[in-house]
Order: sequence, then C-alpha cells, then structure tokens
Amino acid sequence: MDNASTFLHGLNEEQSKAVNHHQGPLLVVAGAGSGKTKALTHRIAHLISEYKVDPSEILAVTFTNKAAREMKDRLEILLAQKLAEHDLAQPFSTLTFSVQNQLRTRIYRNITKELWIGTFHALFARLLRLDIEKYLDKEGLKWTRHFSIYDETDALSLVKEIVTQDLQLDPKRYEPKKIRWAISNAKNKGILPDQLEREAEAQKGRITANVYRIYRKALSANNALDFDDLLLLPVQLLKQNESVRKYWHERFKHLLVDEYQDTNWTQYELIKLLVTNGEEPSNYNKWSNRSVFVVGDADQSIYSFRAADFRILMGFEKDFGNIEKETIVKLEENYRSTSNILEAANCLISNNKERIDKILKATRGTGDLIKLTRCDDEISEAEAIVHRLRILDAGDENLNWKDISILYRTNAQSRVIEESLVRWNIPYIVVGGLRFYDRREIKDILAYLKLLINPSDSVSLLRILNVPKRGIGKTTVQKFTEAANQLGIPLWEIVTDPEAIRSLAGRSAKGLLEFREIIQSLQSQLNNVSTSEIIQLTLENSGYLKELIATGTDESEERRRNLQELVNAALQYQEENEAADLEGFLATAALASDSDNKDSTLDRVTLMTLHSSKGLEFPIVCLVGMEQGLFPSYRSLDDPASLEEERRLCYVGLTRAKEKLFLFHANERRLWGGAREPALASIFLSEIPDSLIEGDYPLAGGTALRRDRHLDRLTRLDKFSSSSHNHLSNLGIPSNSVRKMSSGPIPGKKWAVGDKIIHSNFGKGQITHIFGSGEKISIAIKFDGMSPKILDPRLAPIKPIEDIS
Repeated sequence: MDNASTFLHGLNEEQSKAVNHHQGPLLVVAGAGSGKTKALTHRIAHLISEYKVDPSEILAVTFTNKAAREMKDRLEILLAQKLAEHDLAQPFSTLTFSVQNQLRTRIYRNITKELWIGTFHALFARLLRLDIEKYLDKEGLKWTRHFSIYDETDALSLVKEIVTQDLQLDPKRYEPKKIRWAISNAKNKGILPDQLEREAEAQKGRITANVYRIYRKALSANNALDFDDLLLLPVQLLKQNESVRKYWHERFKHLLVDEYQDTNWTQYELIKLLVTNGEEPSNYNKWSNRSVFVVGDADQSIYSFRAADFRILMGFEKDFGNIEKETIVKLEENYRSTSNILEAANCLISNNKERIDKILKATRGTGDLIKLTRCDDEISEAEAIVHRLRILDAGDENLNWKDISILYRTNAQSRVIEESLVRWNIPYIVVGGLRFYDRREIKDILAYLKLLINPSDSVSLLRILNVPKRGIGKTTVQKFTEAANQLGIPLWEIVTDPEAIRSLAGRSAKGLLEFREIIQSLQSQLNNVSTSEIIQLTLENSGYLKELIATGTDESEERRRNLQELVNAALQYQEENEAADLEGFLATAALASDSDNKDSTLDRVTLMTLHSSKGLEFPIVCLVGMEQGLFPSYRSLDDPASLEEERRLCYVGLTRAKEKLFLFHANERRLWGGAREPALASIFLSEIPDSLIEGDYPLAGGTALRRDRHLDRLTRLDKFSSSSHNHLSNLGIPSNSVRKMSSGPIPGKKWAVGDKIIHSNFGKGQITHIFGSGEKISIAIKFDGMSPKILDPRLAPIKPIEDIS
C-alpha cells in the first residue's frame, strides 16, 4: 500500500505521536473518550504498512473479548479502505457490499488472521494449547492440549466437593466460597500450595493450602484449568523453559496492551517475560524493531478487587524508561462529552493524590448543566428517575431508550428501579444478571461438548450422566466414582467399560449403555460436521430437546430458545473464524463476559453497575444513590486509598455521559435488608463546582407513592424556568440549594481528631480520622449505635458540642 502515512491523517498531535512510535517502550495516558481505540488500531495499521512489520509479530491485549472483536473489525475496515484507494482508485464507502466484502476477506486472510488480538486469558489459553505439554509442574501434575476451561461455577463446585466429601469438613466453618477465593488470590500472586502452607498462621490457612493442593490434583485429573491457571501456568512455563520463552519473545516483537491500569502482577510478569526475554526491563536495551506500547489511565483504575494494581501503570516509566527517547504521551482531548460534564469530572478527580496529572479538554460545546435531584427515599428516587426519562422521551422524538443508562454502585439497587420501569412500561435490560453461558441448559449442553473433546473431564461427565434422566441413580454414580478414584483412572474409562457396567451398575446398566452410545456416536461425527451441527446433533441425540418439548411449559420453551441461541452463537463463531472448531468455540464460550453478550441493537434502557459501565458511553446517564456509605461505600470510609478508588469509580460514571448527566440521592434508604437509615449526600457531590449543577426538588416522596401510586403526587422534575430561578434568588435560596441547604454552619472551622460534635440527624459523635488538608478535608465520625461516617465538614449539618448553648 502506498502513502501508508495516511494512517496518521485525522489524528491530533498526541495521537500521531503514539501511532508513529516504532521502537522502544511507550506509555499512552489516555483520558476517557480521548480516542485511544483509534490510536491503537491506527498504530497497528501503521506498523504493518509503514514499518513493514509482519502481522504475526504483533500481540495486542484488550480488556474484553468484545473490545478485541471491535479492534479487529475497525482494523479490517481501515486497511480495506486503504486497499480500495490503492487498487480500485475509489473510496471504500462507494463500493458495492459484495466488493467491500471481497476486500475485507483479503485483509482478513493476509493480515488480521495472523494478528494475536484478545484478552490476557484468551491469548495465553491459545499459547497453552500449543505448549502446555512442555510445562513441568513441581508436583508432577500434567495437562494435555485438549484441556477444558472451568468457569467460576465449575471451579467452586469442585472446591465444594473437596471440602464436604474428600475432607469431610463442616462447610459452615470452612466456607467453600471463601476457600475458592483464597486459592484464586494465591494463584494471582504466583503462590503454590507448599508456599501457602508455609505462610499459614493458623489451622484454617493450613486447611486452605491442603484444599488448594487437592484442587490442583483434581484439575489435572480432569485435564482442566481454571481462569487463574490460564495466566499462572504460562508465567511458570516461560520462566522455567528458556527455549519456549525465547520462541515467544522472538515471535512477538510488538506488544500493545489496552487498559494497562487494570493489569495485575501476574499479567505484568507475562508482559515482561515476552518483552525482555526474562531480563530486568530497566536493563533491557535490545529495542531494534521491537516495542511495548501500553495504554491506560490511572484515573479509571477500578478493579482492585480483581487484584488489578494501577501502580503498575504509575511505575512504567521507571521500569522501562532507561532509554533516551520520550516514554509517555498524554491523550487529553475528549471527543465524547460536553465541557460541563468534563469540567465536573476534572474537578472531582483532582482530589485524588495518586494519579498522573492530566486535564480532559472538551472538543464539543458547553452542553446542559448537570441535574441533581434529592429524593425522600429509594422509592421516590426510582420514580423520579422514571419521570425524568418520560419527560426526555416526550421532549425528543429522536430519542431511543437505548441512548439512556442508569448506573448504580451495587446490583441490589436495581430492584426498586426495575419495579418503576415496569410500572411505567419502559423497556430495559439489566447488565450483570445471569450470564448467558451460566444458564442451566447452556451449561448442560456445554458439558456434553466438553466431554466429546476431553473425556477426562469428570466434572462435565457427572453433570450430564443422568441429564436428561436415564435411570442412573446416585448410588451407582458413587460406586463408579469410588472405583475410578481407587484405580487412579478417569471416571469416563469406568463408565464406558461394558464389564464395569455389568458389575457395578445393576438396574442403571441400560441408562449407562445408552449414554455411552450417545457420546461415542457424537465423537465419531466431530471431524465430519461443523460446530453448530455438532451442537444440534447433541441437542437431538441426547434427548435434551425432546424432553423440553414434551414438558411444554413457558420455562421449558424459554430454555429451548436459549439453546437455539447457543446454535446461533456457534454459527456466528464460524462466520468470524475461518478455522472454526469445537475446541475453539468452547474456549470462546468459557472466556465470554457479561458485557460481551450485551445486545446493543435492542431499544431498551440499560441498567448496570458502575463497574460494568467501564468502556461504554451513552448520550444520557443517570447516576443514582449518591450517598455516604453507599457511594462511596462503607468499606472505603476508613481507608483513604479505597476512597480514592471510589472517586475513580465516580469519575468513570460521570465520563460515560455524552450529552446529559443526572445525579440522584435520597434522604433515607433501606439497605441490606435492615431498617431505613438517614442518608447524607455523597462527598463526591461537594467536589463538583456549584456552577455546573442545577437542582430539582421532589414535592413528595416514597410515602406518597406507597399510599397513592400517583406519579404527579410524587415529584416535580420540570426544568427551572428563568422566572423560577429568579424566585429562588428573591427568597435568598441559590439554584443549587440541594447542596447549600445542608451545608455546615461554621466555614473555616479547624477540626481535630477527638473533637466531639453533634449532627442534626445522627446525634452526638466523635471525630476519629481526618483526610486531606487545608479546606479540602473530610472527617470520619463515630456516632453512637451506627457505622462510622465520612462527612465533608463544609456541607454536613454539624456543630462542635462546646458551641452548643
């Protein structure tokens, strides 16, 4: 392709710097909505066309499978556009669909097919398919390239079995879920059972280490890996096997990592091993025709609960910066949000101390002021949100429901909002509910498919042995399991052995022989039919579909439709992958996330947690539950570092909005199944300048709703007219009086730990901590009979006890 530098056209100065970077390390600090995906895709195209990099030498890591698909798609179109101009001398957009398709197919076969683009888990699962048999485990455990990938449900099921059956432990005292979390945490830190046992300080720790040891042996016996293994085993393999490490180091000369602030230390080890071939990054200097290009934003690091550590991003320059070239570029021009929204986000995040300084600069107009609504309680809040949506819908005939998102801190907040949406017949979808691949019928059929590929997978075998019912009882299953354990062979070998069936099965023999015939018949078809066809055959031959049709209930019909959607997923996989096989499809299904399955074509309001909203954008965003103890959460109130992460989460929420932003909070809320508690507005609201917010005032709240169910008696959410603003001013009430009416009475007061205060709602308390300095401080107060609360002394209705006459 001639004039490859045209891949720099249409980029701003900083984007061009990032795209045109060729050799060495580079950190791109990419603010929200700053066009980082454009920079990533243009960079890959530029490397291939300008610097003649072989596509097979490029590895690009994305945060989700959906982002990987979008990146490949954008790259394909970008290169096809260039090919159209070069070969056909006309713009790509003017070509017929058929010709466009031909060009994209050429690009796919010659370029995108050779690229490795995906999540850490997907990419390194692919690496393990090629090299796992070279891995030497310290405990002598082995896996083959046909390993199964256990999702969290499968992994927890296995841990439960070990705790309750193998070790006969009390599951109330030794909770399987907590032990599973401890094992996952250990794997993320690269810790194996022996080390965990040495570091254990109590009996529970030693028992956890023992469960971990048995769990690994069980995974090996089932030829299965969990998600954590997909990162841990490659780290160990690359460290222990110099020839394997050297091969992959020489193979991938250009690494690109998106969402770098969300990497954990195991992922960082993988990056280092591939980039420097095991050398310390600060000493590495062989950068000729080689690069590591990471994109991230410390202000959007919100996944510490998944072991992500934004300090990895903060330390990039120190780790890789021992060269003469510039190693950092900042993308600060925002193409998403109006300037009012951006200014609010900038002011909020400036309160964090641990960050790389940057200011998002608007490329769009000022936009509307942010609307803040204070409600009586969570029921009033839900109805106020819905009323706001109805006003927006009535006022704009071009508005679609899918343009709107409602964001909250915890999933539990969705219930009352959903009830209001249903009551007013507004369509919606909840992201973060039951994942498609976690539905019972889907997991059943996937278990059949896993067994076809990997007969050693006893977890999948036990799940479907009697599904649908074949008269195989629990006693029979137990006999076969015990026999397999004593002989040290996979359960499959016993279950499919005619002699064993005759000896152990009794009346279950017929069902077992039927099952054996079904699986072996399907296995014989694996090389003859496509993935979608083998799924259809499994549905029919297993009797699963027949049983659902015979049941004839609404639930069974819904399950049947879900199974048809599984066939559709396989068809889509075949369309997107030239060499599509069942093994690849199962890996894709195992690694799919909830956000990957979100259907953006449905015209519905989207409900999701703030964590789930990362990477998305909507014209209209409603951010609800802006209260102390809810957002920021109680867990962060005594921990400045956690409070900073909560503030980053709020920053993410604000910057999802393109056109309009609505904030809501309640005066009281029922939380965690308890009694209603008074609630204070979130400290984050005080960190947004008053000039950017205008307030709305409900006339009545949840009490009126529960009594009358009439919206017009609940709230007034109409926009303020200039006359109403003047009226408020005449009364001496500022337009943002939602905040001002609760401001503290003593500006400039110096507070100290130990001061005793009285709060107009919470009563007497004592200051236990002070965060921040100067005027921008927050104080933690312990009130009698309730959890500590962090308040802004400039806003909270508090007075020192000695000032009270």
